[in-house]
Amino acid sequence: MSPAAGALLFRPLEELSRDLKEKRLSPVALANLSLERLETHGKKLNAVVTLAGQRALDAARDAEKEIAAGRYRGPLHGIPYGAKDLLATRGMPTSWGAEPYRDQKLDFDATVIKKLADAGAVLTAKLAMVELAGGMGYNNADASFTGPGLNPWNTAYWSGGSSSGPGAAVAAGLVCFAIGSETVGSILTPSAFSGVTGLRPTYGRVSRHGAMALCWTLDKLGPMARTARDCALILAAIEGIDPADPSSVPSPPAQPMKRRRPLRIGVLKDSTKFVHEEVARNFEESVRVLGSFSEMTTDVSLPDLPYGLCTGPIVEAEGASAFLDLIESGGLQKLRAKVDHVGGYSNILLPAVDYLQALRLREKMRAPVAALYEKFDLLATPSRATVAFPIGVDFDKAFPELATGRPQNFVSPIGSAISMGNLLGHPAMSLPNGFGREGLPTGLQLLAPAFGEDTLAAAGEEYQKRTDFHGKTPPAY
Repeated sequence: MSPAAGALLFRPLEELSRDLKEKRLSPVALANLSLERLETHGKKLNAVVTLAGQRALDAARDAEKEIAAGRYRGPLHGIPYGAKDLLATRGMPTSWGAEPYRDQKLDFDATVIKKLADAGAVLTAKLAMVELAGGMGYNNADASFTGPGLNPWNTAYWSGGSSSGPGAAVAAGLVCFAIGSETVGSILTPSAFSGVTGLRPTYGRVSRHGAMALCWTLDKLGPMARTARDCALILAAIEGIDPADPSSVPSPPAQPMKRRRPLRIGVLKDSTKFVHEEVARNFEESVRVLGSFSEMTTDVSLPDLPYGLCTGPIVEAEGASAFLDLIESGGLQKLRAKVDHVGGYSNILLPAVDYLQALRLREKMRAPVAALYEKFDLLATPSRATVAFPIGVDFDKAFPELATGRPQNFVSPIGSAISMGNLLGHPAMSLPNGFGREGLPTGLQLLAPAFGEDTLAAAGEEYQKRTDFHGKTPPAY
């Protein structure tokens, strides 16, 4: 395929869908293009675990026949996508990114995979991830048997975790969208680092049946794509209650897009303290753009609550429970990251009182955070304080200059926002908002109360009408 053909996979979903519906494009040609790019670029980026091969081509041929016969299923019909390799797929390995499970096969499709098949989407690859979704405490990008996820914008840097493969694959135009997962930042981080749009849905809005469990009370599945509009279309296909997942909830009624008052956005206080200069500059420009279609309030403080201190014990306790057999069998020694060889042992020693106290405190946080959202529709902060971390450097040693002059008691609103949103099960979106050092992307994070995805998507779409960062593509792809 020519470089011009590769540009097809960077196009917004509705554009592709229109050409597919009107038979100007072939689902089979798109699937072949995706498979070819995954085989070449994807493997060089350490973004691919397994190509769907014949399964993808069969699905694409079915889509082509249905569209030709006038049986159009909707905006994902015939669109190639990738799935993070923690989602069960019949007939393909589901490795969880970890050597002990490299050849694991689960004889069923996860609910998300089924729903996307029902929508006519074409799975072309299982995409790489950090081993066990980072549950054993990794501190380096080289934490998967596929190797470190490489950033398409600069391969000396990380694509972000734990959804490293989805981030790189969407950014490089290997698939049109991907499904990632987030426990504490694993959709937002690779979306920001790789320069794509990612949506973390409300807890329970998307069924996790067939997904690897790390933390039952925190895990969420969501889309990573080119645009906010793309993410909304994908969410509409995968959301909804599922009898196989007791934590799933019915889809809420669609919210009308016309508002009686301007959108109210609160900018979190100290969002540009101890961040890269380019991150601060890009965020300040994003605030200006947001202010062109909403009412902005600056210096908004989150309720002073220990979000991160509560999230940690929950991840440790639930992760240790999920992988107790692996830990007790000594299987951690087969993991790639050195820290992961020992992380599980400390997790199983966590006192039960710490876990239970974290759960109790989480419930006490809901009312004050809800009160904040009575004043604002959305909150805004950078997605991450830095650009992507360099390959081969431990995360805590990557940017030591940011610690200069930082008080010991300083709590970053960026980290607090990620912890708070995940702890309480609230949705968030990361939008590309510029570039920083070494040509690497930066991101804008928008947060909403539970079931605020329509507001996130609407604000993201308005923001992306006024900017073009979501349309930028890595030069080599």
